[in-house]
Amino acid sequence: MTGFLLSKGFLAKFGGRLAAAAREAGLDPLVLHLPDDAGTRLAPEDCARIEIAYLTRDWRFSDHYLAFGDTVRACPNLKWVRFASTGVDQHPFLPALYRRGVKVTSSIGSNGEPVAQTAICGLLMLARRFPVWWDAQRRHAWEPMRGEAVPRDLEGQTVVIIGVGIIGTAVARFCQALGMHVIGVRRSPRRDEPVHEMHPPAALPELWPRTQWLVLACTHTPETHHLVNAATLARLPRGAHIINVSRGGVVDEPALIAALRSGHIAGAHLDVFEQEPLPAESPLWELTNVVVTPHNASASDGNDRRSAEIFLDHLRRWARGGPLANQSAG
Repeated sequence: MTGFLLSKGFLAKFGGRLAAAAREAGLDPLVLHLPDDAGTRLAPEDCARIEIAYLTRDWRFSDHYLAFGDTVRACPNLKWVRFASTGVDQHPFLPALYRRGVKVTSSIGSNGEPVAQTAICGLLMLARRFPVWWDAQRRHAWEPMRGEAVPRDLEGQTVVIIGVGIIGTAVARFCQALGMHVIGVRRSPRRDEPVHEMHPPAALPELWPRTQWLVLACTHTPETHHLVNAATLARLPRGAHIINVSRGGVVDEPALIAALRSGHIAGAHLDVFEQEPLPAESPLWELTNVVVTPHNASASDGNDRRSAEIFLDHLRRWARGGPLANQSAG
């Protein structure tokens, strides 16, 4: 039998599909759950049975998260840990798993469309100057935009998307539909990206002055840490906008705040921050040209289904000894 550590919520939604996938893969699943009391741990003999563990969202955002981390560290025969999220670098128990050679895979691809839709929503709100209307609404003031205050047409404006992966590609399609000139930045370009231009990161110094809209959809690495800083912000044209749905560490927040306050950067939609939750004293909460969302761009009721489908496909591969997609390296 193959031991699975799965949540009751996952089984309630996808238990039948798990059973079918296990039969197809030739597996005889033994499903174990974390105890209902989040302060209680599984017995050592149960931990020894677990080969596959899946951190679903119902555990990730509950009191069982710490118990999950303790449990996978205590499973001597654990071979594979699967995450419902697309990013896994935030989990403190991962180094111990990497040292033991446990395979770690994510759900890259499960929430690309919702994140892209949120990014485009932020772009449209800033382009149409919704924060101005919201401010007037809060004051119960009827203040139509007139003259030089009216928004510029998006058609023909240039958007630079850093990170043309699943999310960036979806953002590019939306931007093309809006009539924007789309420039992609990617380390390994493909031929089928929906962009008008594709450049490597080394070309960014030449791209900054052309960037009216900057969409960050890249991973946070040593190379992208504070990619957007005082120097790069100064090279953007006055009135540029920034959309960040990647990671907070890609942006130097104090530098961005200064640029927003000066008006050099006209506005920003930020879903991610260097410190999360965003501290109550952060100036970003009060800036009227900023849209803040709480690292929630991926929110969608279809994510669990998409993530489960990827997991079950990976399960079939794992049973055949094939390579697993979306694998993270420690």
